Amino acid sequence: MSGDACKNLVDRLIDDLCIMPGIGQKSAQRIAFHLLQRDREGARYLGRSLITAMDEVKNCRSCRNLTEDEICRICSDERRDSSVLCVVESPIDVMALEQATDYRGLFFVLMGHLSPLDGIGPEDVGMDLLARRFENEVIKEVILATNPTVEGEATAFYISDLAKESDIRCSRIAYGVPVGGELEYIDKGTIARAFSGRQKMP
Repeated sequence: MSGDACKNLVDRLIDDLCIMPGIGQKSAQRIAFHLLQRDREGARYLGRSLITAMDEVKNCRSCRNLTEDEICRICSDERRDSSVLCVVESPIDVMALEQATDYRGLFFVLMGHLSPLDGIGPEDVGMDLLARRFENEVIKEVILATNPTVEGEATAFYISDLAKESDIRCSRIAYGVPVGGELEYIDKGTIARAFSGRQKMP
């Protein structure tokens, strides 16, 4: 293989690594050269894991969390309290709350938030599915754990109105989470305090 061809492959690897959030050009270069120089077997294992995950991971039919099964392990766990539903923006928020709190209810993952300026409306984030759950299941409380951003707050108020229509108590995670912050970047202790101090929605 010529030097130019090898260089092109290395450049392509670096460019591909840059698609990941938080990975800039310099970080991508370090990762690429580490894998090529010191851990080719690890890189092959990573590649196989990525391909398998892309082919087999899908959304849970009930909560929309990521899973390789039709129903995820949380929704299928009969020990959890199905009368309490926590609504989050992304699957990584489910992981953050599971690790930081003793919450034993179920989840609903929006896969985003309402953002009319970006053309993201209620059906784009599964509000129709959530409304059906409110109507068809025995849910006593909805915990709104959307991010404390402008879009997250607007999404929380929209869901609060849906819950009221079904006469469901609604609370919002409270103190400890900074305005403009995102759950995945907040430490576990702060998330735990915010979750336990949730407030009733007006």
